[in-house]
Amino acid sequence: MFLFNSKYYQCPFDCFISILKGKWRTTILLLLAKGPKRFAQLQKGIDGISAKVLSENLQILEESNILHREVYPTVPPTVEYNLTEKGMVLVGIMNNINDWSNLFLQKEKISAK
Repeated sequence: MFLFNSKYYQCPFDCFISILKGKWRTTILLLLAKGPKRFAQLQKGIDGISAKVLSENLQILEESNILHREVYPTVPPTVEYNLTEKGMVLVGIMNNINDWSNLFLQKEKISAK
């Protein structure tokens, strides 16, 4: 058993799932994999996400050291988000899972919409 972000996990994979769970986090990570983004750019890139939900998810990913939030001293303040080294590794793992999933779906003859 180990502790991450004040929560105990029996299995490392459960911790992984906890970081990624939710409707928007994988989309946020994949957008940031293309390069740093400002809040408004992220919100425009994700159809249907509210500012509140985006903000909450960014905060969780920042607390997990998956992304970095940089505040620039402008008026109004400019905030930019980018992936940390851990975040880049995570996106690589996500891409591998996507590749496996596509192969699985093709073999099972399950088509995408």
